[in-house]
Amino acid sequence: MSKTILVTGAGRGLGRTLAERLSARGDRVIAHARSESALERVPHAQALVADLAEPESLAAACAEAGIERLDAVIHNAGIAHVAPVTEQSLEWWQRTLAVNVTAPAELTRLLLPALRAARGHVVFVNSGAGLSAGAKWSSYAASKHAVKALADALRAEERPNGVRVTSVFPSHFDTDMQRSVREQYGSDYDVARATSVDSVAKTIVDLLGVPADMVVNELRIEPPNPLPIQARN
Repeated sequence: MSKTILVTGAGRGLGRTLAERLSARGDRVIAHARSESALERVPHAQALVADLAEPESLAAACAEAGIERLDAVIHNAGIAHVAPVTEQSLEWWQRTLAVNVTAPAELTRLLLPALRAARGHVVFVNSGAGLSAGAKWSSYAASKHAVKALADALRAEERPNGVRVTSVFPSHFDTDMQRSVREQYGSDYDVARATSVDSVAKTIVDLLGVPADMVVNELRIEPPNPLPIQARN
């Protein structure tokens, strides 16, 4: 049976691959991006255009979209700025927390009536940084730790309403963000030692199809032999 699924950050990377996989299997995809142009050639039935750096804009965007029933939302969009605490500006902290934490929280709040109507599924694409933080990861890791807390609280609150909540913690997979992070860090990158974006997308799509009598609360994903993120000598 076809499902209605919203994917944030659908314009590229994992979000785009998710939109392609879900559409290919017959689902009705609501694709989020900051602009209509970002969704060109991305298969979708409906667009949700909003800048997650401005969470206050989401209420109007959701009202215009008129989503009454939603089988799943996949919170995929996110940003990362890699730098020591001494170089993490106030602007970067505010932007990172807005995009990675406040926007997913606000979007979930707005979509809960539609999710409850479908006894739907909320998937937060987190990160290994959401479990432990290292040097130069302060703002990003803090945001991802916060998203884990958001997911845990939401799971406890929405269990009686039949809404399932899953946190996925992928690490070292082949995306533009991973390449950008390694460039910021001055670290080497080897695609052969990273999980493919298609593998991560398949795993998330499969999570949406687990039997109704179970929920996967958390799932950690990493390649068999990841290349550590460390500055070149």
